[in-house]
Amino acid sequence: MAHRTRSTTLLTTALLSGLLLAACGDNGDSADAGSEEGSGLSGTITLYTSEPQEKIDELIADFNEVEPDIEVEVFRAGTGDLTARLESELANGAPGADVFLAADAPTVEGFKEQDLLLQMDSEEADAVDEEFKDSEGYYYGTRIIPTVIAYNTNDVDTPPASWQELTDSQHQGQITLPNPAVSGAAAFNTSVWYLHEDLGETWFEDLGANSPVMQDSNGPVGQAVADGSQPIGIVVDFMMRDLRDAGSPVEVSYPEEGVPYIFQPIGIFEATDEPKAAQAFVDYVISQRGQEFAVGQNYLPVREDAGSPEGALDLFNSTIGTN
Repeated sequence: MAHRTRSTTLLTTALLSGLLLAACGDNGDSADAGSEEGSGLSGTITLYTSEPQEKIDELIADFNEVEPDIEVEVFRAGTGDLTARLESELANGAPGADVFLAADAPTVEGFKEQDLLLQMDSEEADAVDEEFKDSEGYYYGTRIIPTVIAYNTNDVDTPPASWQELTDSQHQGQITLPNPAVSGAAAFNTSVWYLHEDLGETWFEDLGANSPVMQDSNGPVGQAVADGSQPIGIVVDFMMRDLRDAGSPVEVSYPEEGVPYIFQPIGIFEATDEPKAAQAFVDYVISQRGQEFAVGQNYLPVREDAGSPEGALDLFNSTIGTN
């Protein structure tokens, strides 16, 4: 079907072939952050998310400045646990969530193909880059999350400049990375590296020879780099900016082969009892205000008018490769 072909192409480009070439940019001047007036709606919605607890709490607090009468109840877990919970709930009749927000675009695309998602028509959607939204409005991207090489500046004088350099024997026992069976981003990245013509299966074998330490998720990877127990990490970039801003001796390297990235979609389950309140939450998250808030949380936004975190890759002013 044409629809399935289009969806597969989008996911292949964004998740498997998407490589952002290394280029940094500062956060631009902020425009008006959008309307401060809410919709006047009220209600309670349940959000399932893989966002770090502190970040989602901050986001909801800002949302409630716009929509004070909409309560957002949160169930927060890793991507794998979220999808397992939803599978169980769906097998028993209906999802327990109104809104799903997690870095797992294939799962959300699967929800769409199973007719589980509500078709949205957000006025904010036009500002979201075409690559990071469903053309039929069943889900929109909310953040772009590249994976980089992080390093402890106290322990590493010359950071690896490429993925290939991680296989050098000088890095024996120094590398840590997230488990692709737990981390959605790590699972997607595994596909990117495996399909890359200059990396592939041989790269995985050579990397394994350096005895990397596998963590359950990106969070412990970042912490291990920050405390120096594993001075080099393969990890999502925003976590390292958070640690750097908190005073940890960490920096990141954008490998010369390119940087794999995922985007984090948001969708509303068709079974929701609060479609208008759920839509108001989605509208906020992809609005200029919501995207500027994401930039303030060290994320790359999905719309160009929201700027970019200081020193981060500037997606909209850098080249996208399809290696």
